Amino acid sequence: MPHWLIVGATRSGKSTLINALVAGLAPQPVALVGIDCKGGMELSLYGPRLSALATNRAQAVKLLAALVDMTLDRMAVCRASRVRNVWGLSDEQRPVPVVVIVDEIAELFLIASRSEKDEAQAAATALIRLAQLGAALGLFLIVAGQRVGSDMGPGVTALRAQLAGRVCHRVSDPGTAEMALGDLNPDALKAAQAITPEQAGTAVLASGDGWERARSHLVSEEDAEAIAAEYAHLTPYMPELIDAMSGATVRIERLDRDGSE
Repeated sequence: MPHWLIVGATRSGKSTLINALVAGLAPQPVALVGIDCKGGMELSLYGPRLSALATNRAQAVKLLAALVDMTLDRMAVCRASRVRNVWGLSDEQRPVPVVVIVDEIAELFLIASRSEKDEAQAAATALIRLAQLGAALGLFLIVAGQRVGSDMGPGVTALRAQLAGRVCHRVSDPGTAEMALGDLNPDALKAAQAITPEQAGTAVLASGDGWERARSHLVSEEDAEAIAAEYAHLTPYMPELIDAMSGATVRIERLDRDGSE
C-alpha cells in the first residue's frame, strides 16, 4: 500500500511503530519529510535524516503546498517523457522517492478559532491531493494520530479514503477504530477493539486485501536517533521544501572532503 493511516492511544505502541519506520527507511535511498505540529517533539529526534520538518501548522501548510508543487513538476516530467509514472523514467530522470510522515493529524485539522479555519482547510486539501497523486509520482504518506474522527471535518473522511493501508493500535474511543477499519473489514474492527492496555505494541493491520494482528519491532528513541545520525549522509537536499517554510532551519552540507569544518 502506498499510503498508510496509523492510529493509537497514548502508550499503545504508535510511537514505537513510527520509530521502527524511521529506522527501516533511514538506510534506503528515499527522502524523509516530517510534519509534527506539536513543536517537533517527536520527529525532531530524526532531524539529521529529514530533508524538511514542519513544527507548526503554518509551516505545515507551506510545506504541503511545496510538496504538491513538487508532484506537479514530476507529472510534467512524466508527461514530457510519455510515461505514466516516475518508475517509467530513466535512472537519470527519476526523482528520489519522498516519504512524508505526519505525526498527530488532529493538530492539522482541529480548529480553535475562525482564523484557523483557512489553514486547516488548506492542509486538508493538500494532503488529499498528495494522496491522490503521490503514488505514481514517488510520494508516499504515513499519517498518524491518537484519534481520527468525522468531528475533525469532512477532509478527514476524504483523506481516510485515500489511505488504503491502516494500522490500528488500542484506541481510546470506538469512533477512531471505526474510522480506521470500519470501511475495510468488520472482523478487523472487532480484533482492534479487543486489544487491551497490557498488549502495548499490538495492532491490527488492514487493507482491501485482508487483515492481521502484528507488533512492531521495538526501536528505542535513542537507537532511532543514532540510526538517523548514522545515515544522515543519505539525506537528499531539497531546497524547494526548506525555502517554502518561513523561518525553517537551513540544511548546510559539507563540501570539503579533508575532515575540516
